[in-house]
Amino acid sequence: MKEIEIKVLGIDRKAVEERLVSLGAKKVFDDEIHALYYDFTNTALKNSDCALRLRLEGTKSILSLKKFVESKEAKIREEHEVEVSDFNTMKYLLEALGLNVWLEMKKHRTSYEFRGVHFEIDEYHDAYNYIPQFLEIEGHDIETIYACAELLGFTGNDCKPWDILQVAAYYSGQLQDH
Repeated sequence: MKEIEIKVLGIDRKAVEERLVSLGAKKVFDDEIHALYYDFTNTALKNSDCALRLRLEGTKSILSLKKFVESKEAKIREEHEVEVSDFNTMKYLLEALGLNVWLEMKKHRTSYEFRGVHFEIDEYHDAYNYIPQFLEIEGHDIETIYACAELLGFTGNDCKPWDILQVAAYYSGQLQDH
């Protein structure tokens, strides 16, 4: 399955949520997320443009493997996910196989769905709490995502094809917005 998304930084959360509700979007998630990203000591996954993530979404545990797909318009990943019964047991199994956590992120996510498109408002905690809340729009194709951004009053220039590490680098001054 392909994951296709963009991020819109510097949002007015209240205005975005009001607009989503006025369009008929339904709130489908409002809870904490704890994500652990794994790799081998030799960074074999990163070197293969892959990411392995174990995530606790509220009470649901999901293991995901993502493969980078080149795009200048959106963040695109080949994504394969499976729900696992126990976060801590899966964490133990991954580490017993020789994988190490190279990134840990915690955030509060509020999610809306409208016509098959997902709108996620993320607020990061701990080491990444310097990142202001932002909107992520995920859909089946780039055109739909950009059309939904326009429905919310955003332009193509507002839509960033970035992953969270690029967002973090931007807010820490290590990435310029072109």
